[in-house]
Amino acid sequence: MTTEKTRCPWCGTEPSYVRYHDEEWGVAVRDDRVLFEFLVLESAQAGLSWWTILRKRENYGRAFAGFDPVAVAGFSDADRSRLLADAGIVRNRAKIEAAIGNAAAFLKVQQEFGSFAAYQWRFTEGRVVQGERRTMAEVPSTTPLAEAMAKDLKARGFRFLGPTVIYAHLQATGVVNDHLQGCFRHSACA
Repeated sequence: MTTEKTRCPWCGTEPSYVRYHDEEWGVAVRDDRVLFEFLVLESAQAGLSWWTILRKRENYGRAFAGFDPVAVAGFSDADRSRLLADAGIVRNRAKIEAAIGNAAAFLKVQQEFGSFAAYQWRFTEGRVVQGERRTMAEVPSTTPLAEAMAKDLKARGFRFLGPTVIYAHLQATGVVNDHLQGCFRHSACA
């Protein structure tokens, strides 16, 4: 007899999306390269579905130097042209420029705080915020936490990272545990 796991309904049944939900989403991240990866991907997602970006994740990794912020911050005009011609990513000039500019801003945050992780986690004093939500209708699109971080990031020169995008980032990187209470991942990510 097999027992099916109860998951957050947003992940559907597509195997790679289910794997993302089961293995990554909501897991506390303190690795700067991974945090930069999610910032690039989340800013690319603005106005699109996360599934669209997740399917292009490998292409983004290749196009953006394995999500190395030092390399991305140093991208040249030739790199910008290469990215605009790359059908494997979202070819939106403003989002590409934002990713490159955000890499430079990311490096400044690292210098100031020792790591981007230290910067990001200071918003919650290093603790995971427990969503304690029972239904998808209870999950907000943004919160005062996301608004505060987005405002601070904007003041530091980051672009395409408004409150809604930052809330998605905080959920994805485990700063906020928004796995529904009935989801088998809820307690693991607490």
